Amino acid sequence: MLFPVIMAGGHGSRLWPLSRQHHPKQFLPLLTPHLSMLQATLTRLEGLTAQPPLLICNEQHRFLAAEQVRQLAGQQVQIMLEPVARNTAPALALAALYACEQVAASQREEVILLALPADHAISEVAAFQSAVTAALPLADAGHLVTFGIPPTSAETGYGYLRRGPAISGSKGFKVEQFVEKPDQQNANAYLAAGNYDWNSGIFMFKAQRYLAELARFQPQVLAACQTALAHSERDLDFIRVNNDAFAQSPDISVDYGVMEHTAHAAMVPLAAGWSDVGSWSALAQQLTRDTQGNTLRGDVLTEQVNNSLIMAEHRLVAALGVKDMVIIETKDAVLVAHKDHEQDVKQLVAQLHEADRQEHISHRECYRPWGKFDAIDSGKRYQVKRITVNPGGRLSLQMHHHRAEHWVVVSGTARVTQGDQVRLLTENQSVYIPVGQVHALENPGKLPLELIEVQSGAYLGEDDIVRFEDHYGRTERGTL
Repeated sequence: MLFPVIMAGGHGSRLWPLSRQHHPKQFLPLLTPHLSMLQATLTRLEGLTAQPPLLICNEQHRFLAAEQVRQLAGQQVQIMLEPVARNTAPALALAALYACEQVAASQREEVILLALPADHAISEVAAFQSAVTAALPLADAGHLVTFGIPPTSAETGYGYLRRGPAISGSKGFKVEQFVEKPDQQNANAYLAAGNYDWNSGIFMFKAQRYLAELARFQPQVLAACQTALAHSERDLDFIRVNNDAFAQSPDISVDYGVMEHTAHAAMVPLAAGWSDVGSWSALAQQLTRDTQGNTLRGDVLTEQVNNSLIMAEHRLVAALGVKDMVIIETKDAVLVAHKDHEQDVKQLVAQLHEADRQEHISHRECYRPWGKFDAIDSGKRYQVKRITVNPGGRLSLQMHHHRAEHWVVVSGTARVTQGDQVRLLTENQSVYIPVGQVHALENPGKLPLELIEVQSGAYLGEDDIVRFEDHYGRTERGTL
């Protein structure tokens, strides 16, 4: 019985400024206008005989993930929340334990996990599904299967697998060695050797087999995950594992933790137009290029520009007389980089972190379970936001110790709670919320509600929110 597990816990910092901590690349429509990377991963499973997938994501992305699943009509997906990031070995431990306790027990047969990163591109779905089918007998026989990508170039941004002898009666091979991301000289040698494949980070194995290998090589991971899942709770549509227990797990990938040590590693070739979309050049290769080799998206004007990726989100971007460049414009940040240095974007993100800035954490436009807001402007003692509340959406019942708020309805209908008073506001009407007043906002209509919020006060941080009641089960401070 095949049980897909979608791993969606990464931050994708190499694709900054599009990908950010609160809205990473797996939730972005990077390749198609109407499907995020996560949604494309889920639709890729259609046609396979499998159980409904388990999606494992960071707790702070729970509503974003749930909304994107909801947009895929007919998808039955269970969502498990990681309270802290601990890499892929613990994530798959949770999935394997859950599969054994919940799925295998009810179906009375062994479960084979298909572990898929949520942020990969695969253009040939039929070939992908064919490789998955070819790997099933190997996994059923007790192998821990990974999928190797036949290399098309001497890439330094991928790990490699050294292919061993073929496994009799199958389409798989033994894995002789897992190789770290090489320098250019070694990458050239691997390509010339002909028996090295890129490591896709996609895995398939029996849940029980993985747990047995984990007990042998990473017992601390297994113990922490067993305790975390044993003390898990159901929260709305989410499986919330125990924070304190899961935090005790070592932070380690399944490659380092298990696959490099096991004697049962096997590889099945995957020639399906795969990319991990782990850099701007990798993204550009997945998109259409013009006759000058440029990949352009948005309002972009070029003259004598070659082999460049230019993306404009908010305004006109004009480029003149450059080549091999990456230029990415968002509402609050612009990246200008030479393609030779695109792997160093993480260093810029680290500088933002060290400077205690917010541009690597969230976009100017932030999504919430009830809708979104765009932080239009800010200054000393004031901040302006454009707020969109979805039909039926409602913000929590809350108050602020340090700021007052003035709401002006742009379109739609707002139901406003102020203390014991509840009233409706429509287009061009406004309301003032003084400091300390308990208040709430709801969209009772069938059209989106849009309003302008002007905050004023001595402190305007998001952590100045005291929540009394919340429709979405949120208890934490500091989020609208």
